[in-house]
Amino acid sequence: MPKTTFTRQEIQSFAQLSPFELKDRFIQLAQAAQADKPGQKEKSQAQMLNAGRGNPNWVATGPREAFCALGYFALSESRRVWTADNLGGMPELKGSAERFDTFVRRHPDLPGIEMLRDCVEYAVERFGFDRDAFVHELTDSAIGDNYPVPDRMLTHAEQIVRGYVHDEMFDGRPPAGNLSLFATEGGTAAMCYVFDSLMKNGILRKGDRIALMVPVFTPYIEIPELDTYEFDVVTVNASLFAETGVREWRYPAEEVEKLADPSVKLVCVVNPSNPPSLAMSGRVTDQIKDIVATRNPNLLIVTDDVYGTFVEGFRSLAADLPRNTLLVYSYSKHYGCTGHRLGVIGLHDDNVVDELIANLPQSEKDRLNRRYGSLSLEPEKIRFIDRLVADSRQVALNHTAGLSLPQQVMMTLFSLFDMLEEGQAYKRKIREIVRQRLDLLLEGAQMKIAEDAGRAGYYIELDLLAEAERVHGKDFADFLEKNYEPVDPLFRLAEQTGVVLLNGGGFDGPEWSVRVSLANLDDLDYLKIGHHLRAIFNDYAEEWKVSRASA
Repeated sequence: MPKTTFTRQEIQSFAQLSPFELKDRFIQLAQAAQADKPGQKEKSQAQMLNAGRGNPNWVATGPREAFCALGYFALSESRRVWTADNLGGMPELKGSAERFDTFVRRHPDLPGIEMLRDCVEYAVERFGFDRDAFVHELTDSAIGDNYPVPDRMLTHAEQIVRGYVHDEMFDGRPPAGNLSLFATEGGTAAMCYVFDSLMKNGILRKGDRIALMVPVFTPYIEIPELDTYEFDVVTVNASLFAETGVREWRYPAEEVEKLADPSVKLVCVVNPSNPPSLAMSGRVTDQIKDIVATRNPNLLIVTDDVYGTFVEGFRSLAADLPRNTLLVYSYSKHYGCTGHRLGVIGLHDDNVVDELIANLPQSEKDRLNRRYGSLSLEPEKIRFIDRLVADSRQVALNHTAGLSLPQQVMMTLFSLFDMLEEGQAYKRKIREIVRQRLDLLLEGAQMKIAEDAGRAGYYIELDLLAEAERVHGKDFADFLEKNYEPVDPLFRLAEQTGVVLLNGGGFDGPEWSVRVSLANLDDLDYLKIGHHLRAIFNDYAEEWKVSRASA
């Protein structure tokens, strides 16, 4: 294959972009590879394969059917109160459970009605709900005729999602005490709210030192660089190798030790990681626990656990370090619902953040009392989890805060679905899907990765420079570094084969690494991507051999 048509200087300039912005350039090149070329009678046979973004190509249908069935019941409840040419009333609470049972019996063929019934019955049994109160919350919220009350999260929804977090994020072994939740517009909103409120409450200040466990989801790199924050960032690098040319993507003890410095106020971690897609090891968890117990007791941890359900026995740092950890979780990847925007922030009631706020200087307390004074006669008693809610609506609009009620219902049904056998079978299936795709990718690419029981497999990060050294030795790796930009392979892939991948350097990973999403294409597409990646790699090897022969 020929080299890319871009000059090295052009590639250098493009490499400054965020990987998600650079992806758009690769898409343009890949689309051009499909187009008619001057002088050609037939279209190019190149098929664009965009493995750059993590939007899954599966959806969980069962809980969605239950949501639709609930909608029909909710409308019947509305029309029961008031019917006049497309005009209904607000569903009533009293007797709602009995009417729901009647509706289920009368509509046995309605898609999703059995799943909805099973979800309701399971919730009542596990959480001890009053049936009328729970059915009414579902019904009124599906209609969406009220502001969210409580604004942080609906009462029954919070208990159910807490149960889901206990099951899936805490491996069924939650720590003592209560986990309070704030339903947000996806994990992205949760990230923004956390950074914003920590600043607003004086826990973090402009220029403070924070740590990132890298490679990491790019926004965690880019947000601290904004002029709002300008944080002094320390990186904790996953730099271990299993063998020559095979990265382990694990953190050495000396890297984790950076968190022991008391000047490091916060650490952000995506767990399982993005892009390496590995759950944090018990060794690293234990080291962080020791650091918090001894040398940096006020270290705040933001853990983004969106891929936790893809690892058997996953356990979040929020379970092992509940006082120090803010949990961010999104339903988007597991349930194929990125468009629903469903996320939560979790914080245990006994936490370091509230303690730090209570210990602020009086001048800072007075400032915060003025900020939140319109919400309470005792604003100093407002917990941080509730300050997050107020800050999400500029405080003044706190009375209209909260995730939309239909979204909270969908979140509730996803959670209850997971607690049923059907949901566990679904979880096993999507785990099998990503692992099959990983196997096909590696078969095509002829590349080796470390065996790891903590692998989620939602993404894979492949270090091409390490692969170069593994296959042909250090001379070949040095040749690549000297003669090409690290993103050159991605330009070649897009331009010549129609394959779109992301540059691992944009995630603070090795500059010559590439990220492949294993979620958004058909299985055999990953075999094709692997073949294309190996062909590009072999082209570099031929260029190296020619250069040696002519030297």
